[in-house]
Amino acid sequence: MRKAIFPGSFDPITLGHYDIIKRSIPLFDEIVVAIGINAEKKYMFTLEERKKFIEEAFADEPTVSVVTYKGLTIDLCKKLKADFILRGLRNPADFEFEKAIAHTNRRLSKIETVFLLTAAKTSYISSSIVRDVIRNGGEYEMLVPDAVRVK
Repeated sequence: MRKAIFPGSFDPITLGHYDIIKRSIPLFDEIVVAIGINAEKKYMFTLEERKKFIEEAFADEPTVSVVTYKGLTIDLCKKLKADFILRGLRNPADFEFEKAIAHTNRRLSKIETVFLLTAAKTSYISSSIVRDVIRNGGEYEMLVPDAVRVK
């Protein structure tokens, strides 16, 4: 069974994240979207909201599930018996950053990191851009899945 962990803070999930998950469904038997908990970070959305956004966005995809976790992603992989970490790449800076993490994870475990390039139409979207648009009352809806709606 090919199980992949797709880790991130997903504050909020964007169409870029959504695209990576949708395109990875044929590649893996199971995809676990793993929301990391970092006590040092200030989030716009609560953990429960972020989890709900993702669960609603993938309600019709039985092979996609959502968990929350603290600590190292490789420890979560071991706990859930996942052999792959899934990551999306938007640009060369993402690649350099993610490459260092992938090498470290590979050194500490046998877990492989699989990279998917974001689609050109979503490559400019980041959660920080979405949060900035929301904070300033802009139209964010075209940047996120339908499940992400601010009240």
